[in-house]
Amino acid sequence: MCGIVGYTGSRQAAPILLDGLQRLEYRGYDSAGIAVNDGEKIDIVKSMGRLAVLRAKCDDGLSVSGSVGIGHTRWATHGKPSDVNSHPHVSENGRIAIVHNGIIENFAPLKEMLTNRGRVFKSETDTEVAAQLIDYYYKGDILDAVARAVRELEGSYALGIICADDPDTLVAVKSHAPLIVAYGEGENFFASDVMAVVSHTKTVSYLDDDEIAVVRKDGIKFYTPFLDEIKKEKYLIDWDISAADKGGYEHYMFKEIMEQPEAVRRTIEPFIRDGRADLSQYLDKEYIKNLDRIIVIACGSSYHVGVIAKYNIEKLARIPVEVVLASEFRYCDPIVTDKTLVICISQSGETADTLEAQCEAKRLGAMTLAIVNVEGSSIAKGADKVIYTKAGPEVAVATTKAYSTQLAVTVMIALYAAECREAVSKKEYDTILSELEAVPEKMKLILDDKESIQYLAYQHFNNEDLFFIGRNIDYALSLEGSLKLKEISYIHSEAYAAGELKHGTISLVVDGTLVIAVTTYGRLVEKTLSNALEVKARGAHVMGITTEGLREKVASAIDEIITIPNTHEVLLPSLAVLPLQLFAYYMALYRGCDIDKPRNLAKSVTVE
Repeated sequence: MCGIVGYTGSRQAAPILLDGLQRLEYRGYDSAGIAVNDGEKIDIVKSMGRLAVLRAKCDDGLSVSGSVGIGHTRWATHGKPSDVNSHPHVSENGRIAIVHNGIIENFAPLKEMLTNRGRVFKSETDTEVAAQLIDYYYKGDILDAVARAVRELEGSYALGIICADDPDTLVAVKSHAPLIVAYGEGENFFASDVMAVVSHTKTVSYLDDDEIAVVRKDGIKFYTPFLDEIKKEKYLIDWDISAADKGGYEHYMFKEIMEQPEAVRRTIEPFIRDGRADLSQYLDKEYIKNLDRIIVIACGSSYHVGVIAKYNIEKLARIPVEVVLASEFRYCDPIVTDKTLVICISQSGETADTLEAQCEAKRLGAMTLAIVNVEGSSIAKGADKVIYTKAGPEVAVATTKAYSTQLAVTVMIALYAAECREAVSKKEYDTILSELEAVPEKMKLILDDKESIQYLAYQHFNNEDLFFIGRNIDYALSLEGSLKLKEISYIHSEAYAAGELKHGTISLVVDGTLVIAVTTYGRLVEKTLSNALEVKARGAHVMGITTEGLREKVASAIDEIITIPNTHEVLLPSLAVLPLQLFAYYMALYRGCDIDKPRNLAKSVTVE
């Protein structure tokens, strides 16, 4: 969700902070602010709205002097979006300034305690409580004050702190929220995401929960909550800053759609050896043979990847698979044994619900395998095993290439498990692997025909209600198509297993209703077509997505058809998702929506 950046060095801090926040805009926010220590006092500039408002307010940072500061883009949790509730927050005397991601769950009793001791609060936020608490414990040593305060905080938080009395120092601390520190030449940084600092340095360390970093321009030191000094490993970020630029495209989302063939190729290549999908370094063959079931835990688009993975793993490996929303897993008394593999899927590796569900699965004795895109992320570090997708930085809030790379990994898991359990013939195995390797080139064919999808979006962008229908993997894919559309175009859309239309939903179909029938799965295409005819009989306009081989069969029941290349059925979603992403993108484009930063949404949701 929110973005944090901190800087200490010899340069003017404010412009650097603003540039860092600019690179974190994709995370979603409703207000922004900076705090800079000029050597005598802390200057605060903050405002509701887009970062452009804050830039105008401080002349792109040039009107704010000082070489040490913190910045923040806020997504409201406690207190409505407003200038007062915007970060940074300060203690009553202005001595301590703080930025915060996450939620402090026990802020109410702490606020009551501080109020009883004469502290006066200005905002509705839990963050101001942390600022006041640190100042309450401050006796001339900011590190000691932070350590005392965080030992009382409960919840998820990443905090960045400056103190008026210590003009060269930043303090950072985290618990269940992402935070990194970064090393420059004569300057150092902290941030909630490497994106904020990668234009200055590619060398970082990842804070673990409850660790405190003291960041000065000449070095960084790390401590436990009880102030025992510790050492941290340094990591080199292996992608270029240009990967996070638009590269000439109008929107990040469109750029990331177009990057999918290469992202999938990078993801699968390291695992394909001697004509096999080799995951033996992650999953032991005997372990796979003895599994009683697999549970996939995820949220949002990653959950939809899990639904497709269920169909494919059960079909190929004959292992029962349950897909559970991460936000529900901890609260449903899950049945987990040491023969249960729990797969946790997350683009950011920081999704709070997925992280907590992973911890619960480990507590119950399951082995956990993470599929994430961000190295050093919390889910990656907490898992027993981790497979990194190679999507590169994904900036648009609505995921595209992360989804496709996650999907490719789950296909390899299905293939590997099927081979371990001798559940698939050599002929079918070789066919699937060959088709998996061909996915990037077939993706390019679809993307080369994007103008035909753009034309269809132009015909339909004024629709306000839309239904996606499909069966089996086509239904699973429909879930993602519907989510993409509502995320960025704000059109109400729903996805249904096609056979469920008759159980109430068909009553919503009237003249002119747009229905997208995903009909790629050959075994069930005729049944889905019968459902398409049912909605057409009630006045619906039906658009279909199918394969080149099924086009003639589908044409009799569908008004408009988008085709994808033929492939093995387990890989159909890997191709068919591209037209759905493009359709959503063009629909949003014609409706004038803010495609990369849709309202009320955040890229990385680090609170429950």
